[in-house]
Amino acid sequence: MPRPHVLLSAAVSIDGHLDTRPGEDRLLLSNAADFDRVDTVRASADAILVGAGTLRADNPRLLVNSPERRAARVAVGRPEYPLKVTLTGTGALDPGWKFWHHGGDKLVLAVGEEATEKARANLGDLARVQQIPAGTVWPAALDLLGDAYGVGRLMVEGGGSLHTQLLEGAYADELHLVVAPLLVGQPDAVRMLGPAQYPGGPRARLRLLEARQIGDVVLLRYAPKDRSTEQR
Repeated sequence: MPRPHVLLSAAVSIDGHLDTRPGEDRLLLSNAADFDRVDTVRASADAILVGAGTLRADNPRLLVNSPERRAARVAVGRPEYPLKVTLTGTGALDPGWKFWHHGGDKLVLAVGEEATEKARANLGDLARVQQIPAGTVWPAALDLLGDAYGVGRLMVEGGGSLHTQLLEGAYADELHLVVAPLLVGQPDAVRMLGPAQYPGGPRARLRLLEARQIGDVVLLRYAPKDRSTEQR
């Protein structure tokens, strides 16, 4: 099976932050209407991927919350919930996190043998743990998800390191970016993207698919693989 269609989903402040500085209470960037939109996108996905750092910082459940959307999945022969996936380079995963105790199947992609052994020891039967090679993390992860798990549509909900890697490697097919009317301003706040060698360099323009106001936030949908250096 081909690699999944990779959709990155994030909400940011006007100055590009996912959150305030580490250790502070989580910053809610979106609104109720947009959370419902995200729930629709989750319901459309075969799998939802989040980094271990985001699990550690936010302790999310990552569910499809609408009973109607879950029922619609079941009605067409899909699992009630998308497969929940996390990526770890250390295997330092807390078995008490909500991620393991809600929703359907869970999968850990562990980079290297040491992280794999540690993840299995920490989690027991809470999740399936599969090793992927350190040198080809994303090609191996996407091939595995497509071939072994039948994932056709992969939703990536962060954090910033994953978004950066997937955009830098040209693995992302779609970007859903919600901009909230907030200015964080803290120099050590959590940013969505870090320094990277992005395809095409700083003059490459991504194709805009949609711009939509949702209450006091704006959804921007881009096609990251479709870039132009045309001056405008």
